[in-house]
Parts: sequence; structure tokens; C-alpha cells
Amino acid sequence: MNNPMKDKIARGGVALGASIMFPSPQIVEMLAYAGFDWVLIDCEHGSIGLADVEVMAMAADASGITAIARPRSNDAADIQSVMDRGVKGVQIPHINTAADAARAVAAVKFGPGAARGLAAGTRPDRWGLGAKMPDFAAQANAQSLVCVQIEHEEAVRNIDSILQVAGIDVFFIGPSDLSQSMGFPGNPKAPLVAKAIDETLAKIRTAGKVPGMPATAETVAEVAGKGCRYIYNHVPRILGSGAVAFLKPVRG
Repeated sequence: MNNPMKDKIARGGVALGASIMFPSPQIVEMLAYAGFDWVLIDCEHGSIGLADVEVMAMAADASGITAIARPRSNDAADIQSVMDRGVKGVQIPHINTAADAARAVAAVKFGPGAARGLAAGTRPDRWGLGAKMPDFAAQANAQSLVCVQIEHEEAVRNIDSILQVAGIDVFFIGPSDLSQSMGFPGNPKAPLVAKAIDETLAKIRTAGKVPGMPATAETVAEVAGKGCRYIYNHVPRILGSGAVAFLKPVRG
């Protein structure tokens, strides 16, 4: 159960991904062959069910791209459900306190006091036909990626304590929800929101942790320049950029 995208981030590289909100193992394959490092299977905002997550994770494994899922919520049961489908990690929404973050990590990792149940015969365990259970649990803990979303004003206020929680690989700032939380819905460039984002990124970097953010083709260099090493764009935006490049020469 290796996770090349997690390894790339740990080595200081930038992992570029794309998010999908609808069931499509074919799109997962296309993103792999196009050169993306990872794909975000979005169960929070999209129409993807658990059976779809499993098939899309299979497509990711077969085509060499890392599958990360965003569960429907930060509830431990929702986190475990997507992990048991065989994704290599989770991007967990609405983490506002250190206690939220600790519960999220416990829902991903196996071990004493953890919230994730250990069951034989799941897909990550190769349906019970792979390594012995103790070896599987150790490998899964080492390779699973935990990303927490900092997307509310409360989370920004609590970022220092959230950064102290062990087991988190990426601290992802969600500009859209943060702008809404701060009273500027859909405007992350509003001065107060932009200031909060920059200050939070600085704290993440100073703590020696990995920041993440979304980006577009126009902003990806800027986002990477701010130290983000976990970056993704949405498939519709990628399609839209390609459509503009294709149509513009003829239609203007």
C-alpha cells in the first residue's frame, strides 16, 4: 500500500491534483495519464457514493495516480467508510479545533483508542488475502495521508493548537468557505480574508508543516510560491480552460 504522492510531499515536492464530484473511473484514468499526481474524490459536494469511491480507487491504483477522498463530513463513520474503499488518504472538511483534528486522525489510523475499526476482508487489506493483519495495520498507518481543512474563522483562530496535533500531513486552507465564514461569501480576495489566508499559511510554514490550497491555471504558480505543496484544481475548471483555448482561435 505505497503512497507515492505522500512520499513526494514528504520529500519537499509539489503534488498537483484534480477534484471530481461525479462518479467516473474513466476521468480518474485520464487524469493519471495526463500527468496529475493525485485525484480528489469529492463525496462532500458531489454525487459520488461509496460503491463509486471503490471503483474510482481501483482505477487510480491501476493507472498510477493517488486517490484521496473527501468524506461527506468529518464524522468518524464517514471517514472510515471511504478509507475502507481503498483510497490512500482523506481530506477532511470543517476542522475547527485541535479536538476535531485529533478525532479526524483517529478515524484514519489503526491503534489503541483509535476510532477506526479494523476489519478483515476489506479492499485495502486485499480482501483479507494480503499481508497479515498486524502488518497491514502498520503499513496502512504509515502510508495513509491525513489532510485537514481549515475553512472557518474559528479554525484560523485555533490554528496554533491544530498545528500541534500529531499525524496530520497537510493543512489545507479552503478559501471559499473561509470567505463565507468571514462575511465575504465567494470573495477570498477581500482584504480581511486574504490577510487571514496569508497569516495562516505563514504559521503553517513556520511550524514546519505542509500547507495546501486550491488553484487554477492562472494562480497555481502563485499558490506554489506561497509554499503550498498540496494543490488541486476542479475538473470542470480544467475542462473550461481547455475549451477556451480550443474555441478562442475560431470564435474569438
